[in-house]
Amino acid sequence: MKTRIGTLKLENPTILAAGVLGTTASSLRRVMQNGAGAVVTKSIGLYPREGHRGPVLIEIEGGYINAMGLPNPGLEFIKELETLRTFDDSKPIIVSIFGSDEREFIKLATSVCRLADAIELNLSCPHTKGYGSEIGSQPVVVETITKRIKDAVELPVWVKLTPNVNDITSIGKAAERGGADAVVAINTLTGMAIDVESGMPVLGNIFGGVSGSIMRPIAVRCIYELYNELDIPIVGVGGVNDYRGALELIMAGAQAIQLGSAVARDISIFKEISGGISAYLTEKNFNLHDIIGIAHRR
Repeated sequence: MKTRIGTLKLENPTILAAGVLGTTASSLRRVMQNGAGAVVTKSIGLYPREGHRGPVLIEIEGGYINAMGLPNPGLEFIKELETLRTFDDSKPIIVSIFGSDEREFIKLATSVCRLADAIELNLSCPHTKGYGSEIGSQPVVVETITKRIKDAVELPVWVKLTPNVNDITSIGKAAERGGADAVVAINTLTGMAIDVESGMPVLGNIFGGVSGSIMRPIAVRCIYELYNELDIPIVGVGGVNDYRGALELIMAGAQAIQLGSAVARDISIFKEISGGISAYLTEKNFNLHDIIGIAHRR
């Protein structure tokens, strides 16, 4: 069940996705204690943000739509990372960062690098103007920012990709050219909901990111396409809520999977999915690496 994303070693292939239980040392440690092989923090910017006005989250059939607006404590979050690092049972910590330009990304990366095992670049949030997918949908920008971060820190750099583009492989290849150690596929799709009684958009921001099991077929397709084009590892995320869903992403080409919406149902989902994958591998007499990308060999 052990896996490796570049130089980063994981006891099992389950990782907490950015945005869920990722803003305090205590919540991140709780996720580690419940079986996650690694954790990704909430996306952190240079300055504190309150986020969008509410409502910011609604449940839909098959998942959720959220428009949080990247709320975060800014560089004050370093105090939580320092606390997290004092625990003996700490597992790999990937710090997610977002910025509006190269300068902000570099400042953030160099500020948190001593407390991180890897950096995840949020170039894919679909609902905050000036950030995320607005810059992450441009290959030249993705390549440039990735390269500048790689030059600035001696840590693995992961690039989280947006599916809100015509060709996700062009963005993945740009990240690879910039020196990315892995790509994370995928972030949420842009969507919206309307209250039919009032005729008004439900979310305060009108548009939000669709997540949950409804996203899995899209994540599987994106991972499959990226696996054909990239030489660097893929971390899969999107719609996984049981071990069979995790296996789909792995068989499409992911070396590990991140869990987000499923954590809302049960924080022990990491143990549940790891156990299910382990039982499957034993039954089939496989190891984990036998099935990574197996859909391409059939």
